[in-house]
Order: sequence, then C-alpha cells, then structure tokens
Amino acid sequence: MNYYEHHIGDYAQATAHLTFVEDAAYSRLIRKYYAEERPLPKELQAVQRLIGARTREEKSAVESVLQEFFFLIDDGWHNKRADIEIQRYREKRSKAAASARVRWDKSQCEPDANAMRTHTERNAHQSPDTIHQTPIKDKAPSVPCPDGVLETTWADFVKQRKAKKAPITTTAVKGILREANKAGLTLDAALQLICLRGWTGFNADWIKTSAEKSLTPNQASNLAFARAIFGDERNIENGQRTIDITPATQVAGFLGAEDF
Repeated sequence: MNYYEHHIGDYAQATAHLTFVEDAAYSRLIRKYYAEERPLPKELQAVQRLIGARTREEKSAVESVLQEFFFLIDDGWHNKRADIEIQRYREKRSKAAASARVRWDKSQCEPDANAMRTHTERNAHQSPDTIHQTPIKDKAPSVPCPDGVLETTWADFVKQRKAKKAPITTTAVKGILREANKAGLTLDAALQLICLRGWTGFNADWIKTSAEKSLTPNQASNLAFARAIFGDERNIENGQRTIDITPATQVAGFLGAEDF
C-alpha cells in the first residue's frame, strides 16, 4: 500500500502514554506493516532490525509496542486495525480490476467505432476535445491597428489577410510601411490599395510599373528626364516634404513626346 488513513485524534489518544522513542517505534512498525501488506516477523530481533532499532532503549521500545499494540500468531505479529484496512484495500483493488476486465472484454465485442470507449470513460473527467465542444472564437489579430491608419481600413485589411490565410505580423506591417514610403504613400493609403486590388502585400514598384506601362518610349524618356531634373519629391518653404502625384502620362504629355 502506498497510502493509508491516519486518524490523528484516534492515534493521539491511543499513544499519549508512550515515550518519545516508543511513539517513533510504533510509527515505524505501522508504516512497515502497511507497506509490506503482511504481519511483522515472529522473531523480536528481526522486527527490531527491520525498523532500525539499534540502541538498548530503541530495542526495548519495540518490544513494549509489540506487546501492547500487536498480537502474535503463527505467521507473525498482527495489528487488528491494520489487517482490516489492508483487507478493505485488497477488496477495492480486486473490484476495480474485475470492472476493468469487464469493460475490456465488452469493448472487444463491439464495433471498432466503440473500441476506445474504455479509454474515454477513464478520462471522462477531462475537458472535452471533440468537435462537439463549444466553437473557439476567432482570435483578434496580434498586431493592433497602427497609428495613422483608419479603423475601417485596418478592419478591411485584416479581413482580406484572413481570407488569403496570410497571418498579420509586425514584420509584415513594417514591410508594407517601408514600401509605402518608397512610393510616397501613407500606410493607410497603401492598405487601401491592397484591399482595393486584392493584394496580399504591397510593393512600390507595382504602382510605378502600372503607371508607366501606358507610356510610349519617347514619353518614358521624357518622364525620366523630368525626374532627373525635378525629382519625385520637392521641398516647400515650411520644410515639409510633399509628393509629386502628377500622373506619369500627364508629365510626359506636358513635356511633349517630341520636345526632347
């Protein structure tokens, strides 16, 4: 037995008259009795050695405790209360084993669909993990709405990424922001373009390529020349930077296809 009931009140009342050494000897004898689930040896010296009694006082304590709390018969020293508890434990263990055998035999006769019922019943106290449990609600994105982005824009972006099974990460958002800066757009504007065009991400070259595809070779050359002179960005008097959003076709047309 790995466990037995120890009633503190009953024990204290029954052993109040014992000396410190006698109480220690009795505790060791009882623990050994339950652990082995059998009587103590008939020979006094064997019992003394079994619980580590070495000194004259300890050996005398063992003898006194045996005489008072145990009785000797053919197979050894018995304790009435311990015998009752051990018998009760064995009967409970036998019933549990018999019940397990019945469940096992029954499971072998049932279809395969019920073959694991014994395992299920044994773990019935655990939380259910089948498809019948309460559905798990979708988790909110781990990345909150960035500063400067409208809540509606962010909600549309989250919905689209979810539909494309693309996770929203801080790295992904930073990458979009970086490309948006290259294109001269705010993050909100870049996210709106992503939602509008059904993209998963954003690349600044996608916008430039789309605008310049409609140019003739001369217009493309004029646009490149204009960019070389004026640049895509200009500084205004208050030091704030502004983006030249004049369509590429308009810039090329203003310069004239044949002017350069």
